[in-house]
Amino acid sequence: MNTTTYTGDCPESVFNISSNGLWENLKSPAVVFGYSLPLLEIQILLIFIFIVMTHMILRRIGISQITSYMIAGLILGPQLFDVLEKSSGKLSMDPAFDGNAALKSISVFGTIMFTFLMTVRTSRRVASSSEKLPFVIGTLSFVAPLFSLCFINLFSDNIDPHYMTPEKAIGERAVIVIIQSSILLPSTTYILRELKILNSEIGRLAMSSCVINDILGIIALVTITVYGTYINVSHVTTYRDAIAVVIFVLIVFLVFKPIVRWIIGQTPEGKPVENKYVHAMILAALGSSFYSMLFNLKYVLGPLVIGLIIPEGPPLGSALEAKYEKLTMKVFLPITITVSVMRCDGIRIFSEFNHIIYNVFLTVLTLFFKMVACLAPCLYFKLPLNESMAVSIILSYKSFTDFVVYEPALDDKSISQATYAFLIIYSLINAGIVPFVLRSLYDPKRKYLNYQKRNILNLEPSSDLRILTCLHKPENVLQTIAFLQLFSSPNLDFPITVTVLHLMKLVGQISPIMISHNKKSKRIHNNSYIHTANLAFRHFMLESLKSVTVTTFTAFSHEKMMHEDICTLALDQTTSIIIVPSGRSWTIDGMFESDDDAIRRINHSLLDRAPFVL
Repeated sequence: MNTTTYTGDCPESVFNISSNGLWENLKSPAVVFGYSLPLLEIQILLIFIFIVMTHMILRRIGISQITSYMIAGLILGPQLFDVLEKSSGKLSMDPAFDGNAALKSISVFGTIMFTFLMTVRTSRRVASSSEKLPFVIGTLSFVAPLFSLCFINLFSDNIDPHYMTPEKAIGERAVIVIIQSSILLPSTTYILRELKILNSEIGRLAMSSCVINDILGIIALVTITVYGTYINVSHVTTYRDAIAVVIFVLIVFLVFKPIVRWIIGQTPEGKPVENKYVHAMILAALGSSFYSMLFNLKYVLGPLVIGLIIPEGPPLGSALEAKYEKLTMKVFLPITITVSVMRCDGIRIFSEFNHIIYNVFLTVLTLFFKMVACLAPCLYFKLPLNESMAVSIILSYKSFTDFVVYEPALDDKSISQATYAFLIIYSLINAGIVPFVLRSLYDPKRKYLNYQKRNILNLEPSSDLRILTCLHKPENVLQTIAFLQLFSSPNLDFPITVTVLHLMKLVGQISPIMISHNKKSKRIHNNSYIHTANLAFRHFMLESLKSVTVTTFTAFSHEKMMHEDICTLALDQTTSIIIVPSGRSWTIDGMFESDDDAIRRINHSLLDRAPFVL
């Protein structure tokens, strides 16, 4: 049906879906936007027009695309065009048929998809790190900012009852402290990827600490939600919701997780997962979101739990990323961020500043506690001051993912419109300024400055030759072994130490992984190519009569950051020469055959760091 009519006690309401085009009413073409589909199309079109226009200007000064999404939202918000307000009465006078309903639905869908995919791509191994520092930072960064709750009752006598009741204002202050205390993993991942330091030492430290903080945050979120229902709704509803949470967790881990393992077991090595299973995972995430809302929980909680039990990487995690990652990141996420910012009325920050000034103070105070909680453990474990400051700023970074928390608080009237506007602007300032501050504080190239003479020209005559060689493809194995045979000698007075690094593109997960195959590790990935290559290098070592020692590693990393893994491993293994494939191939008669642009880009990045590269 093209038109659905609703009748009842209220006046008749007509909800129109699609129109006959601009020629339906030539005297008043704008009538076409009284239909839901054309109205949604023009809303989405305006969003992307202003995103592109904004980014064309901002990218020239090095500001990220996420900032462009936010600024586009400000332009389309109440400050200028006020698209949401102008669209609200277009379809019907009945509030149930609001003109923004479809756009908001897409925004919520984008949030669900983004949360689910980001959780699937996040390695649970970073949470099980045996190092003490990430655990200490993750715990302190969650607990210490909560001390700001001790100050929420200050100046409560000065609260204007016409603006907000004292009880509600104190509740708003508590919500602000809890929101600002959290460290959301997507925000941390985004800033690390933007600065290209995800593979660095502080990148790994920040990721591990963030996952610990997130686990504590999820537990606290569920507890607070259930407690809020107990206080504000009814005891019976609270018990029902608590039982529903327990049942959901049991179903996920006792039923859904074995199903996921069965799907992975049914998929042959190197083959893609069948589409029906991939789509079933998405439907499960959407169904879990509906289940969460049904029992008064945040709609992102269900997809988050579902994402946790799906193993990152191939075959299932990479299949989900391949099918839905680009659609989510390039279409749904920009709409989600822009719509969230479009609800921000920045003028209220100034007109109602006297009412929210204490909220601003609490935000700054919580930020201070969080930075101290991150900085102190880093200095105690003797990290350099610049790196400690960088870790503190990364874990205090607020960006678009925090909108997932801001919007429900606004919808529940836990925070006022002026406070919501302040939090949005605060995130916008973070997104624009923090990357510049971090670039000045931390440069991953600095750690190589003292090692510029680590090369074969400055090698001591009595020392062994340490070589790092990298492999991208199976054909690199025989080529590399043939080249290494030129260095090897049965004479034990001229030993060589070879470190072999398999470079694998990271698919379906975020956290880079470095695996040592010479140690018994549970992290070993089932990969026949890597296993065969390791056997080939072991055979080469045995043939060399103990004059050659071989150590093998595998790095699962993002393509643009593979050079960081090469340089870090070269530094750790004190190598004097790095051997990498050229990326070019020739025919038997010497004619140029092909050129691998990805390998060439990695080699160019490597040349900026290493003294000599072959």
